[in-house]
Amino acid sequence: MDPVLNPFAPGAGTPPPELAGRDELRETIRVVIERVRRGSPAKSVLMVGLRGVGKTVLLDRMRDDAEGRGIQTMRIEAPESRSLPALLAPQLRVALLRLSRNDLARDLAQRALRGLAGFAKALKVKYEDIEVGFDFEPEPGLADNGDLEHDLQALLETVGAAAQKAGTALVIFIDELQYVEEPELASLITALHRTAQRRLPVVMVGAGLPQLRGRMGKAKSYAERLFDFPEIGPLTASAARIAIAKPVEANGVSIDAEALESILAKTQRYPYFLQEWGKHTWDTAKVSPITRQDVETASVAAIAALDESFFRVRFDRLTPVEKKYLRAMAEMGPGPHRSGDVAEQLGRGVTSLGPTRSQLIAKGMVWSPSHGDTAFTVPLFDAFMRRIIPGDDWR
Repeated sequence: MDPVLNPFAPGAGTPPPELAGRDELRETIRVVIERVRRGSPAKSVLMVGLRGVGKTVLLDRMRDDAEGRGIQTMRIEAPESRSLPALLAPQLRVALLRLSRNDLARDLAQRALRGLAGFAKALKVKYEDIEVGFDFEPEPGLADNGDLEHDLQALLETVGAAAQKAGTALVIFIDELQYVEEPELASLITALHRTAQRRLPVVMVGAGLPQLRGRMGKAKSYAERLFDFPEIGPLTASAARIAIAKPVEANGVSIDAEALESILAKTQRYPYFLQEWGKHTWDTAKVSPITRQDVETASVAAIAALDESFFRVRFDRLTPVEKKYLRAMAEMGPGPHRSGDVAEQLGRGVTSLGPTRSQLIAKGMVWSPSHGDTAFTVPLFDAFMRRIIPGDDWR
């Protein structure tokens, strides 16, 4: 088949040709945003799931949906090295400048811009990475105490008042939320709690790894009552078939049932892996229909591509000790595994491995589904670890 017509293009956050199986969650978010816009109570939503389930793609599609209905949005990705104020300030400025073009909201939006100037200047001493343009001079006493929890609350209240006056809502879309430091998370939760109490149209739609639930609860005990935490997992079998078959058929090609089932089995129906196998299967097949043999042949290239990109970029961030820990986990399969069993594989005491496990959690490589359990955050990573560190020399 012509590679130019290949409908699959796997990449970090790259939209798939068919976003299958997520309509119910998209509708849930639509309802939340519309309720907030109307001043009705609604919880913010934090999607949690492993790598490769399509959280980033889904977040971006939800943002597009919201903007198509006239909602003001912000889009943030939280890296490990940036402070939350530094991430929020430039995006808030853009949202407020848009709101200031609304005749009804102009005065309140400009007041919020003055509050943002005071917010950034007051916190610059503590958070040196804040860089934002100032459109107005600060208003004394508005979000300028230099205390993030109080200032962010005051700022979002002012922003919410402007959005309310404009008849819209402000939706904060945040990806990789698990990397935000706990005190900053606590401040964000407090601010959103306050806007919810005042029925102001400000809401957050976030995404992160499964440990995000625990981190939010640790930051503020009432977080579980303020947020919903839908779990994003592999697609259902029917949705996974649609994700592969519909783009293929849209290009005048068919795929037989055995080939389709083979792709589902090899990918375990994870959206990113479906795109990878779809791409390589298309490039391998010579004629329509695509057969199971095409899938088998393509699997070699698909696995190699994953090893060199999706898996390798995470592996290369690890220390030798962390690699050894993950290799011990992989020896026992996909998991989750008891910490004591991992320690036994390594011939070490559980306590001595605690810092290594904690660092792997901080890096987003593993998480704890329950006390004493450890699981990979990256699907199929156990098989990758066995490929890249084969044999028993790692012991």
